[in-house]
Amino acid sequence: MAGQRQLRGNRRKVRAYIGLGSNYGDRLGYVQQAMQFLKDVPGVTVLECSSLYEAEPTGDLYDEWFVNAVASIDTSLQPEELLDVCLDIEKRLTHLADVEPKKRGTSRIIDLDILFYGEEMMETDHLHIPHPRLHQRAFALVPLLEIAPDVRHPGLEKTVAQLHEELEEPEQIYLYGTRVEET
Repeated sequence: MAGQRQLRGNRRKVRAYIGLGSNYGDRLGYVQQAMQFLKDVPGVTVLECSSLYEAEPTGDLYDEWFVNAVASIDTSLQPEELLDVCLDIEKRLTHLADVEPKKRGTSRIIDLDILFYGEEMMETDHLHIPHPRLHQRAFALVPLLEIAPDVRHPGLEKTVAQLHEELEEPEQIYLYGTRVEET
């Protein structure tokens, strides 16, 4: 392969934040398993994971409460490669759950979203960084607030703490295990 040069070990590490959520079946177990899968990815070092939270479903799409968390990672993967990792974890867990797509309905076995990737901003057909509705979603901002309150949204030029403070009508968020279900 004359003429082609491969760089090895020279990729820079980038701090990224991954949102994880599930509202189907063993929600807690799926989020924990997704986190473990993330820890096993070459080129990804999980630095910290927020506490687990329960968030009320938003909009008309979902009926069940979500379990959410955010992981802080250092990665040498490019944004598209990290997206592929997230999609692969979603696919693996969905397969492990062994649920027919028709029976899943509007449930999410697991969802992994790249919330921030360093200070980069990008928009492609498949990937938007920062996540486009991050600043409107308490279920992402509350776990981020716990582990990265001073991280700045590169497009809005505000910290996570400022974005959280400006939420107009946040959905209900509870530390996992503290929500009292209505009877």
